[in-house]
Amino acid sequence: MSNPATFRLVSYNIHKGIGGVDRRYRPERIIETLKQYSADIVFLQEVDDQVPRSRMDVQVELFSEALEMKHSAYQRNVHLKQGHYGNAILSRFPLLDVEDVDLTIPLKKRRQGLLAHCRIKHDGHQRTMLLVNVHLGLAGFERKMQLRKLLEHPTVHRAHQKTPMVIGGDLNDVWENLGKQLMTPAGFSIAAKSIRTFPAAFPARALDNLFYRGDLTVKHAFASKSKVAGQASDHRPLIVDFELGAP
Repeated sequence: MSNPATFRLVSYNIHKGIGGVDRRYRPERIIETLKQYSADIVFLQEVDDQVPRSRMDVQVELFSEALEMKHSAYQRNVHLKQGHYGNAILSRFPLLDVEDVDLTIPLKKRRQGLLAHCRIKHDGHQRTMLLVNVHLGLAGFERKMQLRKLLEHPTVHRAHQKTPMVIGGDLNDVWENLGKQLMTPAGFSIAAKSIRTFPAAFPARALDNLFYRGDLTVKHAFASKSKVAGQASDHRPLIVDFELGAP
């Protein structure tokens, strides 16, 4: 019988690489923070793409190269006068069947979910896992509507209950009730309970989280407490170590 595979997933709202306190664009602080944790998969939110405030950087390429993560997916979510920003997934494993899922609620800011299948090889076997990176809205009713739309999306809805799946990111879950009200009834478990990530300088709210289902177990979950993480963005990254069961 083969042993389970372990992998580390980090979710991080990088605030376009702009410090939450000093308001300076310093992408090297994001890179330093992420390098500390040697992630296998990274969910990023608020990633700039050719925007003047971030020196016209294509940030998904900048961070992929700096972290030596060969595989990436990016969605242009919010369109600006010049450039865009949105969600990204970086991975050491191949990403397949990338999809954008519209989660916009009328009269609210445009929001999307970024879906990708991730293929992990372990002990001569190949497992496929569904990854969903989201940045939910600021209003409570909006977040619930967005998660319902996501759960009803064919790729998510048709997935087998045993298929490994991780949904998460910046949930803006001020009251920490999305899990109990929506995700647990859909068969998901909560990866991190009351781990505070916002604001980065003095974390008071657990806005970021991951929900998981299928052949997965959480071994450890924590938020970065490093000094640079307190400066790099307005969120601190959430780090979760998963174990993927043997087929």
